[in-house]
Amino acid sequence: MNRREFLTLAACGAAGVLFGNEGNALPKGSSSPPNIVYILADDLGYGDLGCLNPESKTPTPNLDRLAAEGIRFTDAHSPAAVCTPTRYGILTGRYCWRTRLKNSVLWPWEPPLIEAGRLTVPQMLQQQGYHTACIGKWHLGWDWPTKDGKPVAEKGTGEDVDFTKPIANGPTTRGFDYYFGTAVPNFPPYSFIENDRTVGIPTAMKPEAMFGWPGPMLEGWHLEAILPGLTEKAVAYLGERAKEPERPFFLYFPLTAPHTPIVPAPEFEGKSQAGPYGDFVHQVDWTVGQVMQALAKHGLDDNTLVIFTSDNGSPGRNGENASGPPGSVVQDTGHHPSWKLRGMKADIWDGGHRIPFLARWPGRIQPGTASTELICLSDLMATCAAILGEALPNDAAEDSYNLLPALLGEERDGPIREAIVHHSGQGAFAIRQGKWKLITQLGSGGWTKPASPKPEPEGPRGQLYDMEADLSEQHNLWMEKPEVVDRLTQLLQRYKAEGRSTPPRA
Repeated sequence: MNRREFLTLAACGAAGVLFGNEGNALPKGSSSPPNIVYILADDLGYGDLGCLNPESKTPTPNLDRLAAEGIRFTDAHSPAAVCTPTRYGILTGRYCWRTRLKNSVLWPWEPPLIEAGRLTVPQMLQQQGYHTACIGKWHLGWDWPTKDGKPVAEKGTGEDVDFTKPIANGPTTRGFDYYFGTAVPNFPPYSFIENDRTVGIPTAMKPEAMFGWPGPMLEGWHLEAILPGLTEKAVAYLGERAKEPERPFFLYFPLTAPHTPIVPAPEFEGKSQAGPYGDFVHQVDWTVGQVMQALAKHGLDDNTLVIFTSDNGSPGRNGENASGPPGSVVQDTGHHPSWKLRGMKADIWDGGHRIPFLARWPGRIQPGTASTELICLSDLMATCAAILGEALPNDAAEDSYNLLPALLGEERDGPIREAIVHHSGQGAFAIRQGKWKLITQLGSGGWTKPASPKPEPEGPRGQLYDMEADLSEQHNLWMEKPEVVDRLTQLLQRYKAEGRSTPPRA
């Protein structure tokens, strides 16, 4: 029996093992697997979208239309409140705190975070015949070649990197057939990277006046050109895939905005009521519109699942000098990227990790619907496996649940997820089950913690909130509900000890 035959047989018994799910193959009447376009904004808050926050001061007509043509989730969460660990969780279906990265993010020149041999979403889809591409911000590490053959100097400027040689263990070794993008827009090298080489040789050093970490730069590099360049490449990729309609594709499109450097292109300046930050959010919306137009132009709409989300909450910087202090956009313009939620990017409170999540799949997802289902971005792998009717191995996607029933609006008993573990930039843990959210520790180190809207009183060792009655997390019930504290503490400890939050698969 070959591997494909085994997986087909196993899927019948194993695909329904996940908590509260039934196995789901392709919808009835579908003759081919869907294309999948996954757009990941960077530092976009729940309150930035008009379809989620009627008081938003950032125009998002394309995202509002995407929501109207599909489904919006109001209780979706990133697996971490900062960038790198969320990206790890999306592509592996595993919480990043199980890796060497226990808090914060990867910094310039750090080695790969996704372990060699670990199954990723694009690898799984490749095995099912998909063409896979990543266009945008990677931020999951590389093995950079050096002129002397030694590791890149720790916290160095990268002058010892040899850009004439291929960069090892990047996206094309983790399941992507094609890559184009930047490591991080405010980290060196300041150039685009295509597959495993820089596009051109960065021979200059970043000027001190330009926002970002010191390091090598391509002559003539402009920060304002990054997002338009990525958009152009993504649109071109869709055109190329339309020439091979019999082969499905997966486009992972991690944007570089509205993260710093906050540098909206000139045509977007002044188009919002939230300063440069709001203008950059508007440009993100334009980018989504370009992708939607390309899908329509090439006749790819009907068989493409489009997902739009964000890697974490927004720090709400006003864009001063391409950045600005956390929360300054709120102070300057009154725009609230976190909506009514407490906290912001990096925080353990929901403003750090409750994010927009929109999905459109014509003929499958009912237009104009909304879901209160509790979901996590680590659920992509199990959802893709369910769409294809494939079984996942037991040593992969340990924290990934199948969201297909919620996407398709199927009736079911109980929630899809047993619980979600939240993780802050400082390494703090929280666990959410149903309406209850338990914060067990605040963590320490690894990130500059944004100011909290309301300091916690001394006394309780943690925090417990009823998220149905207290969305803004203002009333700590730790002392009043000891039985809930004990139950959730034990569940979190079990998830840590067992190395997974999903039941073992057959």
